[in-house]
Amino acid sequence: MEEGGPRLPLLNREAGQKPNNGSTWTHTGDDLSAEIPSLCNPHEVAKASWIESKKLWYIAGPAIFTAICQYSLGAITQTFAGHLGTIELAAVAIENSVIAGLAFGTMLGMGSALETLCGQAFGAGQIHMLGVYMQRSWIILNVTALFLSLVYIFAPPILKLFGQSDEISDLAGKFAIWMLPQLFAYALNFPIQKFLQSQSKVMAMAWISALALVLHIFLSWLFILKLGWGLAGAAVTLNLSWWIVVLGQLAYVVSGNCPGAWNGLSCQAFKDLGGFVRLSLASAVMLCLEFWYLMILIVLTGHLTNPEIEVDSISICMNLNGWEVMIALGFNAAVSVRVSNELGAGRPSAAKFAVVVVTLTSSVIGVFFMILVFLTKNDFPVLFTDSKAVMAAVTSLSTLLALTMLLNSVQPVLSGVAVGAGWQALVAYVNIGCYYIVGVPLGVLLGYKFNLGAKGIWSGMISGTLLQTFILLFITWRTDWNREAAEAEDRIKVWGGSVEPIADS
Repeated sequence: MEEGGPRLPLLNREAGQKPNNGSTWTHTGDDLSAEIPSLCNPHEVAKASWIESKKLWYIAGPAIFTAICQYSLGAITQTFAGHLGTIELAAVAIENSVIAGLAFGTMLGMGSALETLCGQAFGAGQIHMLGVYMQRSWIILNVTALFLSLVYIFAPPILKLFGQSDEISDLAGKFAIWMLPQLFAYALNFPIQKFLQSQSKVMAMAWISALALVLHIFLSWLFILKLGWGLAGAAVTLNLSWWIVVLGQLAYVVSGNCPGAWNGLSCQAFKDLGGFVRLSLASAVMLCLEFWYLMILIVLTGHLTNPEIEVDSISICMNLNGWEVMIALGFNAAVSVRVSNELGAGRPSAAKFAVVVVTLTSSVIGVFFMILVFLTKNDFPVLFTDSKAVMAAVTSLSTLLALTMLLNSVQPVLSGVAVGAGWQALVAYVNIGCYYIVGVPLGVLLGYKFNLGAKGIWSGMISGTLLQTFILLFITWRTDWNREAAEAEDRIKVWGGSVEPIADS
């Protein structure tokens, strides 16, 4: 089954690409998408921007929908838990944001190595390598899940060590044990998603995620509220929904919808694992430093006076922010695919232009959501809690939420550029400096020393995000895209050297 929508020029042999020796591709003829339009000709700029926007939205639209659906699984569970009581809401928020958040960030980060490798290999026509890459990632991520399961098992003492109250820690730890199946769903899900995204096969993921979300809403109501299973019902529903996503995507892949990319299980998946682990770890460190940053915000808030109110209000804001971040992550996926495909295909100008278009688009969307928060700050808290105190606390944080949404509309896009180009290690160093040398200490200083509470902690940490965004903008602006294309070609040769293409029948 071939998905509809515009095919990218890099896959069109008639556009001037010829196979070379059966395994690599050379690019003959000129591709108009590789040309950066003259800034002196507004008509050229508009036309090229429209063409690039269509390519980006073809990937970003379904990717955004998929990300929102999958994020909503945990967010809806948290919403239902909020109607059980404040302690239940705090426990689920801590598990979702800290324990599952740690696992999600680690798995997504390690799986993001495939965005670089699969995307650049796909752009170069090395389609046969994609399935092997995905299987290598499955091996690495499932081994990682075994180690992360210890965090789930020992969640209560870990949370208490970071200052959470005994009551919240114990209930969050109990819920974490129940959520172990979700951890191993992550290990399979993210490699499959990157495998499909690199080929622009994003509509299948969107339909599967939509089905899972509809079932999740119904089952959450049935198990949590109607049957009164409480948090146990929340765990059963959330685990089941994630496995529906994984099995649906896996069925799509193995049913012949990825010809050339999926050729069945292969023992070649066990080759070159050492180097693959190193790239996966670099990707994980880059993204985990970002996910842990929000996790630390909630943990630090748990040390304040009246932690239930503070944690609940912050978690509600992070819940809303998370939905908007899913839109940015859709653009993250789109720009990563566009940059990696174009660099792999040897078209650095097209990669550069894609970065400009997607950054401007996501910035406009960020401004829209910032205004929306300001307009609804007295209304949206009622969707998440019945507590008047929590509602008032959320409203007081709305300005910080609005500014965070603006920043988080741009920052993930720049991270996507880094992944598509293979800069994970560099960005990891930037994240360490901006987040953990500037943002966290400043947040602690404002929150505790100056007694500004949750507002102070969040304000300090926003400063770290702002600094990181400016640095990534500078790095992207100064990038030599011709050199990046050459490095992509070298990377494909190194990683594809031991994998032979399947002969045509």
